[in-house]
Amino acid sequence: MKALRKLLDRLEPTFVKGGKLERFYSLYEAIDTFLYTPADVTQGPTHVRDGIDLKRVMVLVVVALLPCVYVAIINTGFQANQAIAEMGVDSVAGWRGDTMKSLGLNHDPDSFLANLVYGALFFLPLYIFSMAVGGICEVLFCIIRGHEVTEGFLVTGLLFPLTLPPTIPLWQVAIGVAFGVILGKEVFGGTGRNFMNPALTGRAFLYFAHADTMTGNSIWTAVDGFSGATPLGALAAADVEVGMQAIDVTWSQAFLGTMPGSLGETSVLACLLGCVFLLATGIASWRIMLSMLLGALGLSSLLYAVGSDSNPMFLMPPHWHLVTGGFAFGLVFMATDPVSATVTRTGMWIYGALIGVMTILIRVVNPAFPEGVMLAILFGNVFAPVIDAFVVQAHVKRRLSRHAT
Repeated sequence: MKALRKLLDRLEPTFVKGGKLERFYSLYEAIDTFLYTPADVTQGPTHVRDGIDLKRVMVLVVVALLPCVYVAIINTGFQANQAIAEMGVDSVAGWRGDTMKSLGLNHDPDSFLANLVYGALFFLPLYIFSMAVGGICEVLFCIIRGHEVTEGFLVTGLLFPLTLPPTIPLWQVAIGVAFGVILGKEVFGGTGRNFMNPALTGRAFLYFAHADTMTGNSIWTAVDGFSGATPLGALAAADVEVGMQAIDVTWSQAFLGTMPGSLGETSVLACLLGCVFLLATGIASWRIMLSMLLGALGLSSLLYAVGSDSNPMFLMPPHWHLVTGGFAFGLVFMATDPVSATVTRTGMWIYGALIGVMTILIRVVNPAFPEGVMLAILFGNVFAPVIDAFVVQAHVKRRLSRHAT
């Protein structure tokens, strides 16, 4: 490590102002600060409240996402191997099937190793493409602007593939993450200046631009020719007489995540583990989480009590809304994004409740969208600055009236 430190110190004059490669100082600085603590020291009195910085925040969020990554890999492999076994096929075509053969593994859904390896063969390419393309976009903008390359994309690059189905083409991953980084963040000034979550922005772009690979029953299980709907999709397409019987998984299976769905959004248990870690480290706001939960439970309970003779989504009990779709994932990792969420305490309660209510409205009342978390969070992102502005103005008015002379 000392040799690497000496090498970086020797290269520094080449990248600082006046050096031959000063244009690429952002790239050098990113590598240096990623490997070592910055050498800059604040002079004079400071107002440091704790020892956490952007790098530590992003690393802690990545750690919190690891349970979701684990379930994404295992469940993708399990769902695929189970479908292959049901179809009575010994092996599948393509490089993934050849890799399984070369490792001496069959498609046994009861084999932990087979599920782990086969699931990783789907998740890792998506993650690598997301990190590579998004990282290049971010570095290019930093070089052009002369800004520092921050660690913010470490989270976006991991969140984005976790919101996608396992069968999505890699080229769509590339354009989706590029859209999210460039038009969702960089055009507004980069890290800390975006008003919408970049990962959700990229997913929304793919959802509307390439609906064939983001919706339907054939995209959730990574096997050609196999069709399997998510619980929300199955209920939305069912007759009212059939009701909840259209969902072929139990509540406990939905809680654990052993069902079709986006890669990292199926397991509520994995999201809860990440939630506990984020709350313990003080990274995420419990006010946003609690208010979003209460908003969703309140409206879903009301709609469930009202019922419907034509819309089967009214028949879903409130506790089922919490374990289906990406509600838990959005509540823990998306709605609490400190940049695109509200920052005032009162605003956090309003913001979270708004997202929870909008999620249920989109899911239940609008039959065109059986899932509503993504659109609800983006809707909340748009209104977050307005909510904070009204909260601050109301606070100022109260103080003026209290101290008026």
